Amino acid sequence: MTSVLAVLLIVICLLVLLVLASALWTARIARRVEAALPPRGRFLEIGGERLHYLEKGAGPPIVLVHGLTGQLGNFAYALLEPLAVRHRVVLVDRPGSGHSTRKVDRKSDLALQAGMIAEMIDRLDLGRPLVVGHSLGGAVALALALDHPRKVSRLALIAPLTQPTREVPSVFRLLTVRPHWLRVVTAWTLATPLAILSRRSVLETVFGPDEAPKDFGLAGGGFWSLRPASFIAGSEDLHAAASDMDALRERYDALQAPVDILFGREDRILDPERHGQAFVGQAANARLELIDGGHMLPVTRASDVAGFIERIAALPPVADAPKGSDR
Repeated sequence: MTSVLAVLLIVICLLVLLVLASALWTARIARRVEAALPPRGRFLEIGGERLHYLEKGAGPPIVLVHGLTGQLGNFAYALLEPLAVRHRVVLVDRPGSGHSTRKVDRKSDLALQAGMIAEMIDRLDLGRPLVVGHSLGGAVALALALDHPRKVSRLALIAPLTQPTREVPSVFRLLTVRPHWLRVVTAWTLATPLAILSRRSVLETVFGPDEAPKDFGLAGGGFWSLRPASFIAGSEDLHAAASDMDALRERYDALQAPVDILFGREDRILDPERHGQAFVGQAANARLELIDGGHMLPVTRASDVAGFIERIAALPPVADAPKGSDR
């Protein structure tokens, strides 16, 4: 019995040392990522949080909202410069993502994120901009248009999440962990090593069939997802979207802003038929356009996406939403 207890104690000590070593290594990786990817824009204090945004250009305003585990660098990589030639372009880190904050005890639901972006639109005096949303950012953009219709002129959505999704893509499966304490433990022990070990297969799924640019980690902010805080925020966002999408879908017939959607035919993350064509049948003023490519169109098909956004931005303005309809 004594020898069994001794072996058990040794195993426990080894596991503790392994966990501590993994946490220290993860912290080192996080510090290196944060040093390599400092804030590129400015901050707004909204509701006790700091919202990070990057602005460039002059002209009709465009606001771009990134997707799950992303940050504004995903758009800055290839879209900011061409769009800023004729537009005032504002890229924003969603609350809890990138350099934007979100308190641990604060809900990460779509309504909260949309509300903070609506406040940003007011504070930056953007009027009623064209709002572009990619992936999960598409769901946030839809919530913004429904909850704050006077803050949006049109929506241009790129491979957006529009429907409740029960089956999580394999590359995001680890994000489904709960409760919060286990999410934190996972973030500081398993998430970063596994992300590095599976990097090739993840990129093939997220970008495929297009090829991920070799410099995306730094130039596009891809390395930011290696931070424990990014894993925790991404997990919270995933669960919040799962809870919110049913109610959001029920409101699509109330959308006042026209919605144009661009999807890659070979998208491996979100099904164009389910999240594109099905949405067109649910909203009165919606249109779907398909092109060759995968999920990360803002990076891999930037010229097509820029042309799509420019065409939507050039359309005549729609009538104002009724006064008092915004909250």
